[in-house]
Amino acid sequence: MSQVALCCMSHSPLLNLPGPSAELLEDIDAQLARTRAFVADFDPELVVIFSPDHYNGFFYRLMPPFCIGSAATGVGDYGTYAGPLDVPAELANEMATAVWDAGVDVSLSAAMDVDHGTTQPLEVLFGSDNLGAASPPVIPVFINSVATPLGPLKRTRALGSAIGEYLGSLGTRVLVVGSGGLSHDPPVPTLATAPPAALARIVGGAPMSPEGRAARQQAVIAAAHDFAHGESPLQPLNPDWDHALLDLIDTNRLAEVDGWSNDWIAREAGNSAHEIRTWVAAFAALASQGDYHTQQRYYRAAPELIAGFAIRTAVRAG
Repeated sequence: MSQVALCCMSHSPLLNLPGPSAELLEDIDAQLARTRAFVADFDPELVVIFSPDHYNGFFYRLMPPFCIGSAATGVGDYGTYAGPLDVPAELANEMATAVWDAGVDVSLSAAMDVDHGTTQPLEVLFGSDNLGAASPPVIPVFINSVATPLGPLKRTRALGSAIGEYLGSLGTRVLVVGSGGLSHDPPVPTLATAPPAALARIVGGAPMSPEGRAARQQAVIAAAHDFAHGESPLQPLNPDWDHALLDLIDTNRLAEVDGWSNDWIAREAGNSAHEIRTWVAAFAALASQGDYHTQQRYYRAAPELIAGFAIRTAVRAG
């Protein structure tokens, strides 16, 4: 039977951009150092990362709810890793088959493009110089968390459980990573809200020029500045909601999310709070091995990042 450990963390392009205070960055960096130590001590032989995308690899021309990558490349947005990931294609294909056999539909990509939602946590844990081959092999699992309409949250938990059952059969050390959340409502377009100029990008995947990427980066910096100074129309963070979610996770009550509606999540915690799906899938994968207990428990409401920023590590109980 495999040993399975878990690491879930928020991500933010603003961690790589000017704006956040030195105090905030030092606080988060100190916590991430603890997370790296946890991962190094576990010494995983395989990493499975559940992560969203922000219209860099998946577009409305064909938007699956879930997709397993048998090959993947970082696009390098916001200064994150650009280049191929070391993906074990045979294992990824076997995992997809196991998920189908468990009754969960999932797509398969042999050429997945992944953005900061995937690469930032991997860089934090293993270093950008190691993602091509030197770090443990990685299987990326995309979970649509941005492009509405979205499927029910219970299907995400079912996906995580199915993947966890498969991982438990491998007889190896597997680190499960969830990337995203918690409460936040950054200016991300959807099919219903995108201005005409953005539709070609989010529907057809029109390439973004270097000038376009630079303009988007500046817009993100400006949005974070306004949000942190109370001058933004964006929905406020909801630390109470974040703490309630984390308490639910910490006390092995993950099944309760099955009753959460997508409208309620967006209303309470912002449109991009749907990224908690990656946490749900990751914890469901760990829970498939039995009860778990969380170890590192960090949370900070961080307006400078437009996010409730959280970290959890966990192992099986007993």
